[in-house]
Amino acid sequence: MFTEAFEDILRGHCTGAQVRAIEAGGPHDAMWEAIAGSGFLDLMAPEDASGAGLDLAGALPIFTALGAHAVPLPVGQAIALRTLLPAGQAVPPGLPTFAPALRRESDGAFTAPRVPHGTQADHVLAEHDGALWLLDAHAAQRRPAGIHGEATADLHWPAAAASAARPLPQAVPPGRLAAWGAALHAALLAGALQRSFEMTLQYGNDRVQFGKSIGKFQAVQHQLAVMAEHVAAARMAVAGAFAAGRSGPAMLPAAIAKARTSEAATVAATTAHAVHGAIGITEEYDLQLFTRRLHTWRLAHGSEAHWHRVVGQALLDAPGTPAGDFVRGLQAA
Repeated sequence: MFTEAFEDILRGHCTGAQVRAIEAGGPHDAMWEAIAGSGFLDLMAPEDASGAGLDLAGALPIFTALGAHAVPLPVGQAIALRTLLPAGQAVPPGLPTFAPALRRESDGAFTAPRVPHGTQADHVLAEHDGALWLLDAHAAQRRPAGIHGEATADLHWPAAAASAARPLPQAVPPGRLAAWGAALHAALLAGALQRSFEMTLQYGNDRVQFGKSIGKFQAVQHQLAVMAEHVAAARMAVAGAFAAGRSGPAMLPAAIAKARTSEAATVAATTAHAVHGAIGITEEYDLQLFTRRLHTWRLAHGSEAHWHRVVGQALLDAPGTPAGDFVRGLQAA
């Protein structure tokens, strides 16, 4: 029921026209205030912090809905942030995002490459030297690093700004932020994949050529069938990463989910545009809002090539373990 309420908010405040306006540099305050004011950002916050204490499985529909509506703001990061901050740590106001990596330069400066929503964010959560750092994005130099309409940026904190930053007081297991980044973007991809498939299937049924809908031609049916298989496999992989009873994703299930959804993204985007033809790339048609995000989110926090290596190395580190047992044991990770 709460998922339907959340989607009602997105349908009212995250239309294609509103997404385009924000991508063009317009204000995002109205959309952010509508979502933040609804209380949904606190879904996964502990109950003693006035949150709902929802686990990963319960929150998954919210994350996929963000992808299915092409939300152009870091709402998923804001929800996940509540599970990463130390107990008693106040949630900073404004838009938060996660850095895939944070490097300390020889002069003491910090550099974070390809930060999702880096041009919009007020705060950046990053992992460095075994600790989480909550950095002021306004103190960083930002260089856009994405495609058209994308808010990804390379961020650089000069030595003076970096020296003023301090790590959060509570230690977290290594890789917890990386696992969240992978799982979050896998869920976003799953939502965008489903929406792209629905639009492509509908267009195939509506578009008439040579006296019948193009969706009835065998070649198009084959393309749609392959696309459907990838979408279904991606959703299954994401469900494995968002396990019941957990407040944060485990590394290997998150790695598999991100690898599988990223792999599906290229196939789905290609098929969607092949079936739609020229109309699919026009600015007025919503398909490009989703297929651009498929390519953006595929690369965010590591592409399938990166995460395949992570999973492969884990299997190599478990010599003598049959592949089936390895997969079945992932939920216990």
